[in-house]
Amino acid sequence: MSKLVIVESPAKSKTIKKYLGRGYEVMASMGHLRDLPKSTLGVDIENDFTPKYINVRKQSALIKELVKKAKKADKVYLATDPDREGEAISWHLSHILGLDINDANRVSFNEITKTGIVKGMKNPRKIDIDLFHSQQARRILDRIVGYKLSPFLWRKVASGLSAGRVQSVAVRIIVDRENEINAFIPKEYWSIDALLSAKTKKQFAAKFYGKDGKKLEIEDEKTTNDILAGIKGKDFVVDKVKKGTKKRSPAPPFITSTLQQDASRKLNFQTHRTMRAAQQLYEGVPTEEYGEIGLITYMRTDSLRISDEARAEAAEYITQVYGKEYLPANPNVYRSKSGAQDAHEAIRPTMPSLSPDRVKAGLTADQYKVYKLIWERFIASQMTVAEMNTVQAEIKAADYNFRASGSTIKFAGFLVLYEEGKDVKEDDPKELPVLTEGEILKLHKLEGNQHFTEPPPRYTEATLIKMLEEKGIGRPSTYSPVISTITQKNYVEREGKALKPTTLGEVTTTLMKEHFDTVIDITFTAGMENQLDLVEAGEQKWVDVLREFYGGFDTLLQNAEKAMEGVFMKIPDEETDEVCEKCGKPIVIKMGRFGKFKACTGFPECKNAKPLADPTEGKCPVCGGMIYQKKSKRGKVYFSCENFKECKFWIWDTPIKDLCPSCSSTMFKKGGKNAKTYCAKQDCGYEVNE
Repeated sequence: MSKLVIVESPAKSKTIKKYLGRGYEVMASMGHLRDLPKSTLGVDIENDFTPKYINVRKQSALIKELVKKAKKADKVYLATDPDREGEAISWHLSHILGLDINDANRVSFNEITKTGIVKGMKNPRKIDIDLFHSQQARRILDRIVGYKLSPFLWRKVASGLSAGRVQSVAVRIIVDRENEINAFIPKEYWSIDALLSAKTKKQFAAKFYGKDGKKLEIEDEKTTNDILAGIKGKDFVVDKVKKGTKKRSPAPPFITSTLQQDASRKLNFQTHRTMRAAQQLYEGVPTEEYGEIGLITYMRTDSLRISDEARAEAAEYITQVYGKEYLPANPNVYRSKSGAQDAHEAIRPTMPSLSPDRVKAGLTADQYKVYKLIWERFIASQMTVAEMNTVQAEIKAADYNFRASGSTIKFAGFLVLYEEGKDVKEDDPKELPVLTEGEILKLHKLEGNQHFTEPPPRYTEATLIKMLEEKGIGRPSTYSPVISTITQKNYVEREGKALKPTTLGEVTTTLMKEHFDTVIDITFTAGMENQLDLVEAGEQKWVDVLREFYGGFDTLLQNAEKAMEGVFMKIPDEETDEVCEKCGKPIVIKMGRFGKFKACTGFPECKNAKPLADPTEGKCPVCGGMIYQKKSKRGKVYFSCENFKECKFWIWDTPIKDLCPSCSSTMFKKGGKNAKTYCAKQDCGYEVNE
């Protein structure tokens, strides 16, 4: 007997082959083998939105090989990823290979371990046609929006633009926030802070609260000075001391969106970087103890369910390493949000006892950081609550009230291992000295401070993902490609962690709001996601969803074409202080197909133009010129010499401040599994492995 198992990636096939052993051949499909054509719409709208699938041209040799192997095999198993996309790949494989669509040949692996693979192989099923229809409807919807709306934007704004059902909504959210920030009017307010000490002489801060026990907001300097004058020379007396305890519960294990958010906050990882490392950890990585093994469960999930076996193994680890007091009397159980798909567990380590340090040697830096984050979050989710001792002191000075609060850890619980990242940095809790009611405190400092209210912050990847999830826009598996697309297409740019709309993003969103408001409406888009979920549940026909959407969309498109006939929206140039070295006219920053660039305002007479690049502290190891940070057409950062046309020096690795101890040339830092700092000067060869 020969059995053929088809998975998606070579890394996964290598790991699975090890556990299946003799009698099985494992091959990778390398993703989709059939898809809609790139050159045309590929959807027959008039004939119930029938898709016109074609074989992916670059996969032709692989398709022939798979067909050949499938004909020789006694049984073919389709073991693509356990999600909508994986179901679609299996459906297409069944057609390419001539398999019976009703045959029980679809297997799913929630984890790439011996247990997960044996369990999956023992429970083959038919292809879930509703799951496939849901994916197909999404694919066709996105194709219609992209292929119908993008050419309109090319004609009215700029060539090379793209529109998307989810990406355009994401850009709108970022643009709307920028408009809020620009329209924000700061409001003045004041605070009064006292620095005090008690018998122990330990100083602590108290903040002004109000007068006669009632809260009082201070709006101006005059009121502040009046209060300070009323307090001058008066004793600060402890009026009341309230002690208590507060409990903090651990966060649930990760789902896709929360993993992306916490990796952004704590590791400063962009979503595509997080998901790439997580995919590798799921498919299989080398370990000293177990060889090639999948270290985490499937990383595209919105379920918080945990298997009894994993919970028991985590409990055993916690008891052995931390002690019984860190294990709750009753296991922590977390409820998934309404509408979550429960096909998978939460993201967790496949072997909870396998701590990050035990596998670090075989992992890249990114893999280790992401695994550590997932492992700590999961183990902490199964630990006891943290208990805090809290103290709040009410202090009187004449008729005015001040408050001071502090807390200390009574029992660390889960905090001994992990604490969830925050979008806004919070002050660490301070410990107050022992205070007695009626005690007169010593005043060291009393001052009023002026403040102004601040606008809402720009979105970061973490807060944007949180917003998209809360509003039901897209699904967790789409967040990473959406953010990558809107930055690569120059609708949005990064300022540190913040996402800021470009002029192109603002102009395009204005146009979309005016003529396609329904398409980029948050409520409408969320409702569409719910409709697609109903298709997946078998409660709605996919064709009906497409019919309902297309009728309104086509009307909007026709009306927009009429309203904007002969109109072209110009993207405003950004002014600079530079002048053209060739003709002396001002240099401006323009938006092109591949992003911003500097150009002379004397165009077309003067064709002087150059890339917009950020200077670094490095010097070119070839000619000594400045090194600039630039972006490729795909949005990847690289570095090149200002005299690139002559010396041809460019590099992916980052120049750093340190100079080579051997030749005093600029050093470069290379990341990844073989991380090192090194000198790039020819014939030097100095390097330090990290």
